[in-house]
Amino acid sequence: MVGLSHKSAPVAILEQAAVSGDTLAKLLRDVTLAESVAETFIVSTCHRVEVYADVDRFHAGVTAICELFARHCGVPARELTPHLYVHYEDRAVGHLLAVACGLDSMVVGEGQILGQVRAALKLGEEHGTVGRVLAGLGRVALRAGKRARAETGIDQAGQSLVSVALELAAASLAARAAATESATTEPAATEPATTESPTTGDKPLAGRDVLVVGAGSMSALAAATASRAGADRIAVANRTRSHAERLAAHVGAGVTALADLPAALAAADIVVSCTGAAGHVITRAQVAAATAGRDKPLVLVDLALPRDVEPEVAGLPGVTVIGLDQLGEHATAARDGDVAAVLAICEAELAAYRSAVDAARVAPTVVALRAKAATVVDAELARLASRLSGDDLSGHALDEIAQTVRRVVDKLLHAPTVRVKELAGSPGGEEYAAALRVLFDLDPRAVEAVTRAAPEQDAHGDQQPTRAGEEVQR
Repeated sequence: MVGLSHKSAPVAILEQAAVSGDTLAKLLRDVTLAESVAETFIVSTCHRVEVYADVDRFHAGVTAICELFARHCGVPARELTPHLYVHYEDRAVGHLLAVACGLDSMVVGEGQILGQVRAALKLGEEHGTVGRVLAGLGRVALRAGKRARAETGIDQAGQSLVSVALELAAASLAARAAATESATTEPAATEPATTESPTTGDKPLAGRDVLVVGAGSMSALAAATASRAGADRIAVANRTRSHAERLAAHVGAGVTALADLPAALAAADIVVSCTGAAGHVITRAQVAAATAGRDKPLVLVDLALPRDVEPEVAGLPGVTVIGLDQLGEHATAARDGDVAAVLAICEAELAAYRSAVDAARVAPTVVALRAKAATVVDAELARLASRLSGDDLSGHALDEIAQTVRRVVDKLLHAPTVRVKELAGSPGGEEYAAALRVLFDLDPRAVEAVTRAAPEQDAHGDQQPTRAGEEVQR
């Protein structure tokens, strides 16, 4: 896994490195075409881009992925690689499990990431870049994510990025209102100072007008969250009106054409934008015109990468811009008990995955051994039936003899075949399978045939992660 996230890179780099749409599809295709890469999928969200790949050579795989990543996102490799991190083998698997469970999110426990991982796997399958290895790994990750939310309180403790953003927006408006009131009214000397926020409660957006720009999944979540938070009015603006109408219908919102955005900005208290557009959707000129002559503040929440809101907007009087960098500073922490419980789930799923991989590594030998035993049994039974054909034995008697012989052979093979699977994960585990091949004189071609037919598995050992920049330099 090669990637970068809010933990390793500033928003400016994340903004440049964001890949979506055709760029994401082309990156998937080109990574898969790399000589050392067999399969790949890419998790690309508003605060992470991670390339997962099944490779036959680690160093060549890392180098190819880093170079292609830099080329497709348009960031020079020398600027990108210092922010990249690399995990491989068990650590890559463990990282994906943590991501799917929400442990690595900007807001720990947020629920969107599980759907984003599922979408990444689906996109890889649609483009033919996900095969048996990564599809199997994906199933483990999705199962871990579901278990984390069903068996622990991680999703209750953690909040979505949108809910945190709207809480900050509501708090900003309340703070500005309080500052304005204190500036015009002298408090009584006997009144104690208070730090209680007027936004605390079930409806922090009561009386507020919210404009949602965009109609994707993040925008839908923003509209739904604003509705639950008691927003007075909600409007949706989007380039494709039918998409905006479909989103608005779910929350009883109005629809605004993107061409009428300046007027919509003027009517809003809070604007949430997440369009996925290549350029700025909300400019300084638009916001300046919208706030001219108004006596109430405006808060813009920019959840997009690249950013939807032009950076210069933050310098306008009465305007507050909340971006991904500010959200990272205010992310709430999940309870230690919930985090520990999710970590235990990740460890259990990783152990089960590792055992399955180890067992799959020796499975061709076990299958070839049982196939040879079955061939020997069938040949001997055929010879016995021929010899006893003149002894007037009934068909039932011959069937009983055949079943007895097969049961004896199965019982003799049961212990060594089960044990070799158990020992596969131990140091030198492959040597036990090799011993079976030698002791029972198994045809290497038979084992190879089973290997080609069986699902491929990544059967490497556990290693420490390295920095992508260091790897590329080597």
